[in-house]
Amino acid sequence: MLVRLIYASRAADTSPGTLEAILAQSRSHNPASGITGILCHGAGVFLQAIEGGRMPISELFGHIQKDPRHKDVVLLHYEEISERRFGGWTMGQVNLSKLNASTLLKYSERAELDPYAVSGKVSLALLEELMATAAIVGRH
Repeated sequence: MLVRLIYASRAADTSPGTLEAILAQSRSHNPASGITGILCHGAGVFLQAIEGGRMPISELFGHIQKDPRHKDVVLLHYEEISERRFGGWTMGQVNLSKLNASTLLKYSERAELDPYAVSGKVSLALLEELMATAAIVGRH
């Protein structure tokens, strides 16, 4: 059974090396576990969607909650799915500082990433738009 989980967290360390380490770890671990997804980051906030089997996703989310690189981890959305939306990426990446502000403004009160202030469905809609507009980089 496939599931999709979307969560938000704040970076405990906002240095580029920390982000690269998180992406590298995802890209090396996820294929063996059948996990795909997308990671958005901006202003010290992460918004991530992960897809895969129920147990691997559950285990990964448990690790993320304990990972000292993340704080304020919040589950935004969880659902059983019939197909993946982010199946082309072991972990696609979006740097929101490089996005047109109007894209973010379409989904929130201000032109900044604040998944804590919107619903999980709104976060999913933003991720889908980013995918549709080819804003995702790091097709690994």
